[in-house]
Amino acid sequence: MEFNNKVFEESNSLKSYALQLTRNPDEAKDLVQETMLKAFKYQAKFTEGTNLKGWLFTIMRNSFINNYRRVMRRNTFIDTTDNTFYLDSGSTTVDLNKGETKFMQKDILDAINSLPEELRVTFSMNMEGFKYHEIADELDIPIGTVKTRIFVAKRKLRKKLKTYADQFGLKAN
Repeated sequence: MEFNNKVFEESNSLKSYALQLTRNPDEAKDLVQETMLKAFKYQAKFTEGTNLKGWLFTIMRNSFINNYRRVMRRNTFIDTTDNTFYLDSGSTTVDLNKGETKFMQKDILDAINSLPEELRVTFSMNMEGFKYHEIADELDIPIGTVKTRIFVAKRKLRKKLKTYADQFGLKAN
């Protein structure tokens, strides 16, 4: 009962967060209900003494992302011409994409910022369109070092962002 009361105490925070994610009052209510049901169902997985609010927000965020993906899969069809393309049908994809895009952008930026400075600078210059020889001249290092740093940075980023590759069916070698 104590756990249930604590979960209900967080309901106002959950409602606010759900509204930020969905931007739709009805969908927000559904998301809060789904979050609370999952919290009660997986109560045994909650470690007493840890941040209940953070745990509930994580459940909500993951539920929101999973629901978004389900909707996107439902609204995607395959063109069976010689070149197979996945096309999004419906005009709501931009509105639905905002929540997940925010999380992905933050994770990608955090991953890049966590790189050691020498790798981050070289990788960032390459991503901004500088050629290898331009980076080498600017940083006053050999071109082989530039190539190695970019390679190592990409490998580290692939490892840190592997979950996105898996989720979108991309090969993350």
